[in-house]
Amino acid sequence: MPHPKPSLRRSASTVFAFALVASSSLFARVGADMPWTTYEAEDMKTSGVVLGPSYEPHRVETESSHQKAVKLLDGDFVELSAQGAANALVLRYSLPDAPQGGGLETELELLINGRAVRTLTLTSRYMHLYGSYPFSNDPAQGKPRNFYDERRVKGLSIAAGDVIQLRKKSGRAEFCIVDLIDLEDVPPPPERPANSLSLLDFGARGDGRADDTAALQACLAEALKTGRTVWVPPGDYKITRDIVLTSGAKIQGAGMWHSTFVGDEALYENADRRVRFKLAGRDIIVADFAIFGWLNYRNDQEANDGIVGADCAESTIARIWVEHTKAGAWIYNGTNLRIEGCRFRNLIADGVNLCVGTSGSVVENCTARGTGDDCFAIWPVPSDQGFDEGVKPGRNVIRRCTGQLTFLANGGAIYGGESNRLEDCLFTDINTGCGILISTTFPTTDEARGIDNNFSGETVVRNSELVRCGGYDHHWAFRGSLQIAMDRKSISGLRLSDLTIRDSFSEGITVAAPGAAKGNGTLADTRLSNITITGSGLSGTTRGDLWIRADAEGELAIEQSRIETVRNESATFRVR
Repeated sequence: MPHPKPSLRRSASTVFAFALVASSSLFARVGADMPWTTYEAEDMKTSGVVLGPSYEPHRVETESSHQKAVKLLDGDFVELSAQGAANALVLRYSLPDAPQGGGLETELELLINGRAVRTLTLTSRYMHLYGSYPFSNDPAQGKPRNFYDERRVKGLSIAAGDVIQLRKKSGRAEFCIVDLIDLEDVPPPPERPANSLSLLDFGARGDGRADDTAALQACLAEALKTGRTVWVPPGDYKITRDIVLTSGAKIQGAGMWHSTFVGDEALYENADRRVRFKLAGRDIIVADFAIFGWLNYRNDQEANDGIVGADCAESTIARIWVEHTKAGAWIYNGTNLRIEGCRFRNLIADGVNLCVGTSGSVVENCTARGTGDDCFAIWPVPSDQGFDEGVKPGRNVIRRCTGQLTFLANGGAIYGGESNRLEDCLFTDINTGCGILISTTFPTTDEARGIDNNFSGETVVRNSELVRCGGYDHHWAFRGSLQIAMDRKSISGLRLSDLTIRDSFSEGITVAAPGAAKGNGTLADTRLSNITITGSGLSGTTRGDLWIRADAEGELAIEQSRIETVRNESATFRVR
């Protein structure tokens, strides 16, 4: 369609100011509840070497929180004083890989007030990927990523003011890099709920060694017949087959630190023998346990492990910790689901993806850290499995979530659908892409079947904060902290408001249209209000706080915002 001459257009080399008075209204609180305190390694007392900051791709510093970390050789330590009582710890660390891949090991000694209380065995087997997407475990391919893994430790006794020290012992790994330590005071496990069947009464061992798959399946079957809940007492339960949850199934654990379902490491290269909970019905509840896999490679031809929603509805996924699986929760055609209070850590792909025909679903108060794809995504892809027939995907909400420290892709991403919302979220240290991406990069249309799931209605992004985002994407080079990208389709109906974007690797906001050559480069009916952008260009690469790429067409309106430098390189795009 024709566009009027842009009233704010300048030459490609000109940067100009565009600043309006920001609204005086206070933003509501953003991000998820975090019942832990994070201690950054570079702020600790240490005999090691502080690394960073760095903003280049394929560097451990860049994948670190605040782009800084501490390197420990044998005998070196990091030390902190606890701000409050705690009984559990999470260590985010990096070790070098073996020369041919496969990982190395080392040990850290944990001391409290000078007394050794635990030796932590660490491995790099579940970190380090190389080459181009979907990556490999071969160091010879170069371009390393996924430098970090985490180790959680429970059963500690830490009082406010106690001195916590981690000291590197000798091992095959020459060094250990510490990024951060989380301390948490985990509540004790609750009593067994009424009207429940204990998994232990069906032959489960819960020792992490015996295969408890048959016991869980038998307990589930009996619970469904009698209308009761499966109770998972504290323990580690090995699972080696799919656990299919049909309508009415309920699994209640003793807490994400206490009840854990683990995969079998020896079987994990077989995609059919992984730990996977598949929701395939209505009124399903899974709550208060952890899922730990052993996946260390990406193959998108294999099914996801972790939690899979397979044509499910009116169901709840609450307070689940998922780690070392492909995706945390991959939902096909989930209708009116709630995913709340979950932790998604150190995954090969997405934290949560509301995929295919998912509609009316809410992801709330969840955190994602160390994911190998989007932390939280909405992608209404036309499925080849038939789940989406007659379903109009949309009206989903990602709310009050926190995404951090990806090793691929973005914090929050919306790829289409009707009237989706992302609100009250916090994204930090997204070094591989955008804090928030609104894009038509991935397919949402099947013309032969009459399906068009492109953006429609009003897509809302509001009351969120993006800090140290906009890093180097493996295909796109540096992205803005927030990007609008018209690729396979044009976009309209965006409402972006009450956003704070600061300390971006590159631009604060970018508008790009790689699909312009195919007639898909138009942005229409888009409003930005009460947007504040400061500190762009940490990497030294920036074309302003707001950059309109030369291939973009259309317009956007800005009101009550503080955007000091706008660079519009397009002759067919208007900023008003």
